[in-house]
Amino acid sequence: MITTVRIRGIDLAYEDVGPTEDGALDGTPLVWGHGLSRSVAEDNEFPMIDWQRIRRTRRVVRFDARGHGESGPLATPDDGAWDRLALDEVGLIETLGLADVVLGGASMGTATALHAALNLGDRVRAMVLTIPPTAWDTRRDQAQLYEAMADMVDTGGVETLIEASAAVPPPDPFVEVDNFRELRAESLRRADPQRLAAVFRGASHADLPDADAVATIAAPTLILAWSGDPGHPVSTAEALADLLPNATMQVASTLGELLAWTDAVEAFLAKLG
Repeated sequence: MITTVRIRGIDLAYEDVGPTEDGALDGTPLVWGHGLSRSVAEDNEFPMIDWQRIRRTRRVVRFDARGHGESGPLATPDDGAWDRLALDEVGLIETLGLADVVLGGASMGTATALHAALNLGDRVRAMVLTIPPTAWDTRRDQAQLYEAMADMVDTGGVETLIEASAAVPPPDPFVEVDNFRELRAESLRRADPQRLAAVFRGASHADLPDADAVATIAAPTLILAWSGDPGHPVSTAEALADLLPNATMQVASTLGELLAWTDAVEAFLAKLG
């Protein structure tokens, strides 16, 4: 069930579930952030992780980032920068009284988790980072693309964006999904155009923490990337794996490899207790 709490001037929507299995140990909670233009509800439509399985043995907190889903809007594009969104995540963690956490997310959620980890320090027991986005040297071109997408939605609406992106090939694991483009289009149609344009502009102001700062995060980290997606290049995942002192990485190039991510997350979390 989605509920809201007041964080940094907005109502932040979140879901807090688990553990659901009788007798499950009280492990470190996992706090998870979704990707750009997504939400808790959208991720339930086509999840990369089977949350029912993870929640059997662990408390999982998932939240709608500012400007997304049922959370309050971005006041300015700067509010969509990942270090700003991380302040919301840290505020939620403090409000829920979570002493130690596992941080995780997808794309924007991965970036937010990295910024939040720098704020939380030793309270971060581990991280699960999926599909890391463009960063550092590769970020400028992607930021310009997000500005163009925002302009497209503002001037022509969501259907214009859907039409323009129809020729963009899916990430490699989704080549096997016949209706992937239809699913992507329906997700965009469910979005409010004004909020969608705003979060695209927000993303153009965002980047990962500096490499030197990332290298200070000692928490065990599982990095899950997929191939064939310029917006989430394997090169970013590889760079993070090199920088983070205690990281392991897997790359999915098929749907089967993507569907195995839940197994990988379960095994990783089981080692933490």
